Amino acid sequence: MLGMGVAALPIAAVLHENGWSPWLAALLAFTGLIWPQLARWLARRSATPFQAELHNLMVDSLLAGLWVPLMHFNLLPAVLLPTVATADKINTGIRGLWLRSLPVMLLGVLVGGLPTGFAVRLQTSTLVILACLPLLVVHTLAVSLGTYRLIRTVQGRNRQLAALSRQDPLTGLANHRHWREESARLLAERSAQGLPSTLLMIDMDRLKAINDEYGHGAGDDALCRLAALIRRHAGPEALAGRLGGDEFSVMLPCGRTHAAAIAEQLRETMAAARWPQRPGLCCTISVGLIEAGEVENTLHDWSEAADRAMYRAKQSGRNRIASDESVAS
Repeated sequence: MLGMGVAALPIAAVLHENGWSPWLAALLAFTGLIWPQLARWLARRSATPFQAELHNLMVDSLLAGLWVPLMHFNLLPAVLLPTVATADKINTGIRGLWLRSLPVMLLGVLVGGLPTGFAVRLQTSTLVILACLPLLVVHTLAVSLGTYRLIRTVQGRNRQLAALSRQDPLTGLANHRHWREESARLLAERSAQGLPSTLLMIDMDRLKAINDEYGHGAGDDALCRLAALIRRHAGPEALAGRLGGDEFSVMLPCGRTHAAAIAEQLRETMAAARWPQRPGLCCTISVGLIEAGEVENTLHDWSEAADRAMYRAKQSGRNRIASDESVAS
């Protein structure tokens, strides 16, 4: 509506110089005032609004072409109106729409040239130039604003996709691939700086039995509860991930003693968790704990050692913490 309204200004300026006629005045009123309202009404009433808007855009092109000969090809508005109408088609992002609109615009030129005999008056006066300025400014700003919003939307979607590619969809922790990439980088950095790091391998005890007895929803709830406890107790500097199934890994930026205290908090809190909708449910975890430097400083060897410690905890009765040195319950 705004675009068609300001587009009527240069047309009115040209008609003022060339001489008005009742039918041109009526056509201008239709173009600038009536048609935008009618187009909106048609789109809202249509069973297929998208297709109706495509038809409306074609009418826009027809009108843009129609006015070119009716203005006697006055140079600036005769170039500006078709250009703006074509840019509108490009800005929709619909493939090939602007090309499909060109024959319609040419048809408008041919129809508009019949009553004028294709008379040509190329000169553009200062008045017409001034009347073109609102269309130039408004259309440029509108297109820029639309493009800006589109770019911001795409950037937001890209950030969401990037986050989803790094996250486990159930727990929100890092997925296996992202955890391995980041933990390898952090291990190399902390080892080079002589800083301690400790790896926890955590396994949910008897998750299959929980799923079988209480349903997979209960198993998912237990995994999400464990993920929330890991975030709470491990802290923001820890790198926590779900390796898959019932197995989690947490890289802690601290030594064995502090890491063991965090692991014990996790074990106790998880075992003490209550499930009001499932009174008989009890979830426990087994934890393997290895400090960097106790094995070769590669992520593979570190993970393997922590994994072996975790399996020792499970073999010792579950609901335990194990390291290379001991198994604690």
